[in-house]
Formats: sequence, structure tokens, C-alpha cells
Amino acid sequence: MDLAPDATTREITARVRDFLVDEVLPAEPVLGAQVAATPEDWSFRPVVRQLQATARERGLWNLFLPPGGPAGAHGGGLTTLQYAPVAELTGYSPRLAPVAMNCAAPDTGNMELLAHFATPEQRERWLDPLLDGAQRSAFCMTEPAVASSDATNIATRIVRDGDEYVITGRKWFATGAMNPDCGLLVVMGKTDPDAPRHRQQSMVLVPRETPGVTVLRGLTVLGYDDRDHGGHAEIVFDDVRVPASALLGGQGEGFAMAQARLGPGRIHHCMRALGTAERALDLVRERAAERVAFGGPLADQGVVREWAAAARIEIEALRLLVLKTAWLMDTVGNKAAMTEIQAIKIAVPRAVGQILDRAVQVFGAAGVSGDHPLAELLAGVRTLRLADGPDEVHLASLGRAELRRTPYLARPAGGPAT
Repeated sequence: MDLAPDATTREITARVRDFLVDEVLPAEPVLGAQVAATPEDWSFRPVVRQLQATARERGLWNLFLPPGGPAGAHGGGLTTLQYAPVAELTGYSPRLAPVAMNCAAPDTGNMELLAHFATPEQRERWLDPLLDGAQRSAFCMTEPAVASSDATNIATRIVRDGDEYVITGRKWFATGAMNPDCGLLVVMGKTDPDAPRHRQQSMVLVPRETPGVTVLRGLTVLGYDDRDHGGHAEIVFDDVRVPASALLGGQGEGFAMAQARLGPGRIHHCMRALGTAERALDLVRERAAERVAFGGPLADQGVVREWAAAARIEIEALRLLVLKTAWLMDTVGNKAAMTEIQAIKIAVPRAVGQILDRAVQVFGAAGVSGDHPLAELLAGVRTLRLADGPDEVHLASLGRAELRRTPYLARPAGGPAT
């Protein structure tokens, strides 16, 4: 297992770092001003489009796409292990860097779904505009009336009627769907409630402007509406009709496709979260050096030093686990790496949430204000403990697998924890 960055990784991360320093970080206050000037707008602000143009010029576009496949020629051709440190860097400015490079959720996951499972006609209609940044999309899985952490609970019905599918149900937290540029809704629902548990669900591709689709409202996340990138919508589907050709993959394959979508998404989220933790530590260093309390700078307080030391230990340990997971995904596949994928999904948001919480303590009242990014960063990381499956679901699955594992001394050294 070689987790050292290769020449390609070193070169691309150097360019991404320069992009952050030269363009993205100076653009953060500009975005804030543009959002304040247009408080009712859910679309990308001009500064985002400017950053996207610069990212294209610098060859920093669609870097999340792995080599090969129908969409491979449109991306950076990076392996999961090569992309991991790139994702970490973008997490330093999660509000701007991912979207500037067309590497932001939910479009990344939807593009991967389309690249793997769509027909050539579906890819031409939906994937190409997403790869080009000309359109946005939303993933409609979570529902307000049921515990959607158990996908078999999903109540939205997708019923075949001749040459059409009819969709009826209610979804929420469809990220990006408030953006007027969102043209595609990837909707997961039940096509056969009597089938085996994991064969009941299917996915269909629904144009946002289809009759019967009603976007009710934008939801908030701990008070943040995230309107500058399209918010999180609650959507009603009332007898929405789409042609049978809108089915993604095969009927009954929705659950399996959702799992395929979430594997790469989880590692992307975790790497970005580590970049967010590094941002928090940078802010703490500045604050601790300049802020005076009890006769000296906060940096002289033992508790602050202990927090900083603990944060460094956690970041370094979890970065290694995430890199190992990325390596396994590249070498043995997502299914064989599921133990590690679940482990990072549990451990990283928890640890980074605690790092951010302690950073807020160092800042005091300023930490929970809008004058610094910590509160917004904390809200985003806290959400990760629910997004792509809550901690409890992953803990239950991981614990079940752990109790079935081969005894330690009977296993070969290294490799996936099967």
C-alpha cells in the first residue's frame, strides 16, 4: 500500500492550492456582498461564474471524474487516491472551491450515476450539460414522512402506465433544486412494493419543469439556507408523467445505484471535511496569537494547546484512513472497501465537528457570529452526520460486519478489512 502522492497528484494539488490562494479566498467576501445585495436570488452569483471560467482556463474542471467510462474524457482522469488531496483542498473553502471547479454535490454524484448507468441518449441530454456546468441537478431521495435512512421506507411511488411512468410523492432536502439552473431531478421511488426489500426501488430522470412538479420551499440547515448554490428544496410530485425512457438503469435497481452513488460521495465529503478542519486550525492559530486573556495570549493557555494538539492528531490519523480507503476503492473496488468507507463516514464528521466546536470556543462570541466562517462551517459538517446515511445506520452495519470478521491472527496483513 503506497499512499504517497505521485507526480500527478503533486502537480495537480499545487495548481489547486494556487487557485485557492489567488482566486477563491479573495472571492469569499465578494460572494458575501453579492448574496447580501440580491437576498431573494437562488442562483449562482457572478463571482462563481468568474471563478468557474478561471478554473476551466487552469485545467481544474471536473477533477472528480475517474479515468475511463463515458465521461472520463471530460474530467481530470484522476484516480480516487489522486483526487483525495484535491478534495481536501477544496474543503478549505467549501462554499466556493468545489462549485468553482464543477466538483460540488449533488452534481458530482448525479454525474457519476449518469456516467455509469444512463443510456447514450440520457447522457447526451443530461450528462453533457452537467459536465459543461451549463445546468444543475438535484437528487430526490429523502422524504419528510418516513425515515429515509432506511431506503426501503421510501413512499414515493413510480408506477408504469403504458409508455410512461407516473410519480407521486413528496421529497425534501433536494440540494440545489431551488437554483433556476436546476433542470434535472433524479427521483428515487418504489416501482414494486412487493419485490424483495432491495429490489423495490427505481430511479427516474425528471425534468424540473414537468407538469405536476411543485417546488414548495427552500429549507434551512441550522438556520443557513445556502441560497447561493441552490438551497435545499421540498418538492411535491403530483401524478408527474415522464416517458418510460426516463428510467435510469433497470427497474428495481434504484437501491443498488444509490449505493454506487454514495460510495465516492462519502469519501469526497470526508476529504473536504478534513480541509475544513485545516481551515479551522488556521483560524485558531491567528486568534490564539492575537487574543489576550488572563494576562497573555490564548496561545499560552494549556487548554488551547491541548485542543490544537488533539486536532492535529485526529486530522493526521483520519487523513491516513481516508487515503487507505481511496487506495482500496481504486484497487479492490467500492464493495470490498465498504468497511473503510463506513468507518470514515462515521469518524471524520464526528472529529471535524469537535474541532470546529472547540475553534468556536477559542473565538468566543465571535465564533457563533457571522463575522467569521466557523458557525457556517460547523453547520455544514454537522449535516454530514445525516447526509448519505446517519451515523447510527453506518455503525449498525459496520458493527454487524465486524462481529462476522475472520479472527485477527487468521487474516493476512494489510488489505481490506473484510
